[in-house]
Amino acid sequence: MDDIVISVENLSKKYDLGVIGTGTFSKDLNRWWANLRHKPDPYAKIGESDHGNRVGKSIMALDDVSFNVSRGEVLGIIGRNGAGKSTLLKILSQVTAPSSGKVKIKGRIGSLLEVGTGFHPELTGRENLFLNGAILGMSKAEVSRKFDEIVEFAGVEKFIDTPVKRYSSGMYVRLAFAVAAHLEPEILIVDEVLAVGDAEFQKKCLGKMSDVAHEGRTVLFVSHNMGAVKNLCTKAILLSSGSKNDEGIVESVVSNYLSSQVPPNFQSEPIIINELGLTVESITINKEINGLVIPFKPATIEILVNSRNDIDYLSFEVLVSNVDTNGLLFATNAKQTKNIMTQIKTGINKVICQIHSFNLSSGDYQLGISISEPWVKHYYQNTDLLRFNVSETLMPDGRTLTLPVYGHVYLEHDWSIDYE
Repeated sequence: MDDIVISVENLSKKYDLGVIGTGTFSKDLNRWWANLRHKPDPYAKIGESDHGNRVGKSIMALDDVSFNVSRGEVLGIIGRNGAGKSTLLKILSQVTAPSSGKVKIKGRIGSLLEVGTGFHPELTGRENLFLNGAILGMSKAEVSRKFDEIVEFAGVEKFIDTPVKRYSSGMYVRLAFAVAAHLEPEILIVDEVLAVGDAEFQKKCLGKMSDVAHEGRTVLFVSHNMGAVKNLCTKAILLSSGSKNDEGIVESVVSNYLSSQVPPNFQSEPIIINELGLTVESITINKEINGLVIPFKPATIEILVNSRNDIDYLSFEVLVSNVDTNGLLFATNAKQTKNIMTQIKTGINKVICQIHSFNLSSGDYQLGISISEPWVKHYYQNTDLLRFNVSETLMPDGRTLTLPVYGHVYLEHDWSIDYE
């Protein structure tokens, strides 16, 4: 129990929406006074309810969340946008108060939340650095000893005496992270703002957070980069709609999260082709692993066909497209690949397309099929029957690619340089 530095018990945060006045200050005051005495709205029109003027909706940003963090742990907090991750960090950083529940924290906190928090825009980088040190309870001499190291890490030597309101978002984040990490807080809290920095600085930040953890300090890390979470964190929690859905070993929690992001991997309605007496019952991709598609790993696409009769000459084509652009990335059929035609038997048939290496970068994709009798008749085509997500780009050697990936298909290749 002595090693627990953060204890969160039944934490909830409710935001009230739409509770606004509809008139002058004096009218709002009279409405408030009437409401206090359980009287009707004095300004309500006859036959009109005043309920909408006085009562707003609410949303639970966090709902009964509990967990503990021990000294030296690196806790990854993951979940979709709107899951409550940033709200949780703001409460732990004492930026906002909870609606209910308890938070116990042992030690000084250094926080890097969204861009714009923690620095005064009118002050220079130097002044903000010393101000943050003072907030952490450090003396001017203690901050001075760290000053050169912080400025060098952030790479803002030329601009340290410039007001931070003139900094680019990348410069701002670099200095903010350097200050938060180097002023030796017992607890370092980092939100997904690292996405603003360039790839080289992201690598430096991840390395620094690892160093902080190895020094016995505690790190809370929010990120959508699952590769970074798995490489850095020793434990993870999964938030969904304000509630804690999972907690434990990083690989298990990340796997649970990625699986939950995959939409149902079959079309909602059967495809009926009366002319052929044929029904496509379902289409799945990697159904053994809940539709999870991993780059550079095999993928199995299965088309379940129910036919009332034998069909000797039919072609099934698989189509893979990008969701954002609807641009076709890949198309194949058995005739093209194996120079064979698909023969359908009466009853249940499984038409299987085995992709040996699915070289897709991270993104959202859609899968469709085309059914035809080549050179005779085209019976069916739909490019958007099911969707799947590739959450991170894994290189063939197993490394997670954290750099931005341009394009959707990775072609295996090498680089070299020759000197004449």
